[in-house]
Amino acid sequence: MSDLYDTHEQGERVKNWLRENGGAIVMGLVIAFGLMFGFKQWLAWETGKRQQASAEYQVMLSFIEEGNMDAAVPNFEVLKSEFPKSSYTSMASMMMAKARLSTGQHDLAATALTHAMNNAEPPPVRIIARERLARIKLDQGDTDAAMELLDSAPSEVGFESLFAEIRGDIYLAKGATELALQSYQASLDALEEGIGNREILTIKLEALKAGTVGDEPDTTGGEM
Repeated sequence: MSDLYDTHEQGERVKNWLRENGGAIVMGLVIAFGLMFGFKQWLAWETGKRQQASAEYQVMLSFIEEGNMDAAVPNFEVLKSEFPKSSYTSMASMMMAKARLSTGQHDLAATALTHAMNNAEPPPVRIIARERLARIKLDQGDTDAAMELLDSAPSEVGFESLFAEIRGDIYLAKGATELALQSYQASLDALEEGIGNREILTIKLEALKAGTVGDEPDTTGGEM
């Protein structure tokens, strides 16, 4: 009999608890289902955006491959304005810069790289864009702008060797041979095995060392 009483009492307690808290439970379920539905809607929206960005990029790329830069520009502009943080926009900026360089349009290439440097995702792409932009500035003879781009980089992590090599090229263009030597050596020291073009870097370093030795003054007075 006591068991029956306990069961009855427990049932009454459950009923009372539900009466007191039922509204909160229902509201919690409504919120949970609402969030679930909203998350699914957000996923669908994100997927749609990625597909649109991909389509714009593919069309732009096809025009570039055809050599039709004028036709590629509108797609590039759409990517920049409507999908500024998309990885497709980052790739588009780099591809546009490469295409501009191949046709000798250095200023337009610099514009595309500047956009990538300031907006590209993921962040390492920004560093690559900065390095390539510095090379363009160097090619244009603006060594100060090239060095400023390197010195103002928020990070060089993973790109230490590359940045040091460009600094060497800049110093060499300025006629600062000793600083160029130091930079090339720093680049070689930071170069990981199997990464980068060690052979070209070594040639730069050895050629500069040979030139430096050849420039040393003759202290023998010309006597044999």
